[in-house]
Amino acid sequence: MKLNIIVEETARVLDVPDEVVRDGEDFFAKMDRDMDRGWQMSREFVEHPDRVQRCQIAAHRLLGALSVGKHEVALLMAGYILNRAPGVTGLDIDTTGEISSTQLLYDGAAAEKPAPASAPVAGLSKVQALEQAGKEVSKVYKVGQVYRYAVLDRASGNWTESAPMDDAREAEAARLRAVKRRFDELSE
Repeated sequence: MKLNIIVEETARVLDVPDEVVRDGEDFFAKMDRDMDRGWQMSREFVEHPDRVQRCQIAAHRLLGALSVGKHEVALLMAGYILNRAPGVTGLDIDTTGEISSTQLLYDGAAAEKPAPASAPVAGLSKVQALEQAGKEVSKVYKVGQVYRYAVLDRASGNWTESAPMDDAREAEAARLRAVKRRFDELSE
């Protein structure tokens, strides 16, 4: 089976042997058990990833495997996606750090991509502006040994991660400053 992979503006085709898709169920079931415990999807921890989120996670693992030359792992990730999302023909893998922006492609068209965040309506009350600012600045999350948060770029709909910080309290203080800046923007 062929799986079209788009990364940024580069496209490639991954040739996945039918046996991998058909006979990889033991490995795929192990992946599902791992994801059943929840998964850190960029800035958000998802307790119960759904089918699309599981395929997005596998897509990012596939990209990681390709980038370090682990072709067999990439084939297993592709096999998982082809097995769990029948009819998928390709992936448009997000590289901005937002796993949930990765798209599953069917018959050349994007499907099941979350809608981009829309720009807030002008003239928000202070309460509405504060609520919106809280939605547009993520909670602090841990990535390896460092802490980060992300801020929504309303123009593009993409999330931009903060610089890495060694201390959770430092990250939370920086996040609160980002919320305040966004609140000020929204309440002007």
